[in-house]
Amino acid sequence: MPGTIKFHLDENVSNAVADGLRRRAIDVTTTAEQRLIGASDEEQLAFALSQGRVLFTQDADFLRLHNTGETHAGIAFAYKDRLSVGDIIRGLVLIWELLDPEEIQGKIEFIYSCRQDS
Repeated sequence: MPGTIKFHLDENVSNAVADGLRRRAIDVTTTAEQRLIGASDEEQLAFALSQGRVLFTQDADFLRLHNTGETHAGIAFAYKDRLSVGDIIRGLVLIWELLDPEEIQGKIEFIYSCRQDS
């Protein structure tokens, strides 16, 4: 059933993203909360997989890991410094609302802004 996705945010993601998701009752963990600061990207993915969590990151190294066949519960990705915190939260909420965990497992969902500049 859509809405059952849980997220894990890597260490480079603003805490404001976690706060915004939690205000919407979305289950989220952060690297700092899980005492994973300084853990390798592979360890981050393994933690998220063990918890059935989609990892949200702005670190392109995770795209490389995905392309090597690294097993993961899903990756949500946004390019760094291209989106506001609000845009990131809206993108993650959309993933949460529309996808089942099985639909994103082993895949990447890219988050883009849908707003048009004037």
